[in-house]
Amino acid sequence: MDSQHYFSAAPSGPDRRRPLRVTLAGKERELVTSGGIFSPDGVDKGTAILLSEVPSPQGANLLDIGCGWGPIALTMAIQAPDANVVAVDVNERSLELTQENARRLGLGNLTATLPDDVDPDISFDTIWSNPPIRIGKEALHELLLQWLPRLAPGGTAWLVVQKNLGADSLQRWLGTELPAGYDVDRAATAKSFRVLRVKRSR
Repeated sequence: MDSQHYFSAAPSGPDRRRPLRVTLAGKERELVTSGGIFSPDGVDKGTAILLSEVPSPQGANLLDIGCGWGPIALTMAIQAPDANVVAVDVNERSLELTQENARRLGLGNLTATLPDDVDPDISFDTIWSNPPIRIGKEALHELLLQWLPRLAPGGTAWLVVQKNLGADSLQRWLGTELPAGYDVDRAATAKSFRVLRVKRSR
């Protein structure tokens, strides 16, 4: 699809809801999807690798940066039913779909919202993201520096990035740009992707 659609607040294409059957957290789920969002037809390769490589989310407040129709946030909410899961995206259709899919799965612990509407006083114990690399380096860096410093002490962020889209250079950049007390390493390599781990020390 035309990538500009899912980076827009209001995608230009029609919002035609259709069924989506996917496996999340080890079980087949009946969800809905639409055009004008990222990976509308299923779980993309990067997200699948992230979900297979990371440990179950820990803590009271969890964050998914760039939620799409919700595979990461929904998995977090399923695996950590007592946690508060926040899913952010600039695409309002993505937010609507994530919230609808949470309702379909009976997940009352998930909130999908615009980035500017997240309580600025909340810090996050776990962050998972398949970040939108194709928005460009400058915008990506701004996005990550908006959210990663909101890790709680002892918290961990997990990012999946394709190798040929700059995973290694992003790892080096994060290591120099994040404040003192943050450690960045490569947690896993699978197929053409890296899983980067950002940990905030206590």
